Amino acid sequence: MTIRELLRVRDFRLLLTGQGLSWVGDAFNPIALSVAVVLTGGGAGELGLILASGVVARLLCTLLGGVWADRTTPHRVMVVADVVRALSVSGLAVAFALGDPPVALLAALAAVTSGAGAFFYPAFVAVRPLIVPAAGLQSSNAAVSFLQSSAQVAGPVLAGVVVAQLGSVPGFLVNAVTFAWSAVCVARLHARTDRITQRVGLLAEVGDGLREIRSREWLWTGLTSAAMFHVAGGAFIVLVEVTAVRDLGGAHALGLITTALGVGGIVGGLVGLRLQPRRMLLWAFVALGLFPLFPFSFAWGSGLVAILAMAAVAQAGLLYFDVGWQTALQQGVPHDRLARVVSWDVLISFIALPLGNVLAGPLSERFATRDLMVGIAAWMLVAGCWPVLVRGVRGFTRDGGAPSVATGEGAVQGAVQGAPEAAPRAAVGAS
Repeated sequence: MTIRELLRVRDFRLLLTGQGLSWVGDAFNPIALSVAVVLTGGGAGELGLILASGVVARLLCTLLGGVWADRTTPHRVMVVADVVRALSVSGLAVAFALGDPPVALLAALAAVTSGAGAFFYPAFVAVRPLIVPAAGLQSSNAAVSFLQSSAQVAGPVLAGVVVAQLGSVPGFLVNAVTFAWSAVCVARLHARTDRITQRVGLLAEVGDGLREIRSREWLWTGLTSAAMFHVAGGAFIVLVEVTAVRDLGGAHALGLITTALGVGGIVGGLVGLRLQPRRMLLWAFVALGLFPLFPFSFAWGSGLVAILAMAAVAQAGLLYFDVGWQTALQQGVPHDRLARVVSWDVLISFIALPLGNVLAGPLSERFATRDLMVGIAAWMLVAGCWPVLVRGVRGFTRDGGAPSVATGEGAVQGAVQGAPEAAPRAAVGAS
């Protein structure tokens, strides 16, 4: 299904319109918050506490968000999450407009914002099979990745200008307005599903998502790979920032690297639109093998230009992988359990990244930066690509799913679950 055909689907146009602006708005909050805290006399301690409260809230709410998205139509969860975030970010604007707000209040508002985001994301992944026909899922995921990467390039630039010229309060208000806009667009979706999970208790439903993962070879393999990959990724993020500031020219170099990553993401989304092999999951993991070029470029000693080039290539591979992985989730997991599986995916990555962040310090004290970057590159290559050896990954096909694998609990059905039959086609037909 081409992007032109996909854009004829009314609900998908609404989703892109709402999220495109919302992703640009997302860049305003961290910049406005950092500036506001510093200008009101705060420092790293206060800002760290506020950010940490958001991390804890996201950790606590991730699995719950997946359960609720499966209990109801996902777009309803998205609307509520957007409204909550619009109100909490507006609260930040009011708090700073009135004077010097207490850190406890700012931490609470940050926690509400992040907690609502934990509800939003699983529902966002789960809603696409309800509004896009199965043949268009990869194209829809690629279009979403392209738009999000574009917003991540343009958003920080626009946010920096607005906050510098007008202050933090207007920056918060821009973010709040974009959340409200997203809620309006999502509320107009015609997404419906007859496959709502039966409520059997929160812990039981969370466990159902985990059992769904364990029953599919390609799925537990992919999540194990993600955990391994993100531990190295967490350490690498810290090392990139330190190395860029210390050895490559400071904030300017770090900004250029961030821009190169954004450009690479745009390229990855475009490739995902055009290159759609039948064995999409296999090629997704192959594409992930490009990412180790980024840490390895720091070991070459070739300078900033080579690092920028490899950053773009690496991010293109990562985004192409993400397109293939999300498509596999949407096609290979029953829709009434999809959001819970996505929430486990997020949680595993969420835990692994800060673990890598913590390891960066001890590792950098023990090893030279060059040796450490080579080690990270090698770890990422193995962690990201070993799933290509797994039969379930190699056998997963677009619109065909994964082959059945016998387990202790019986035969696992590997056929594609795809989108529910009635709702998405009704939505397409109405567009």
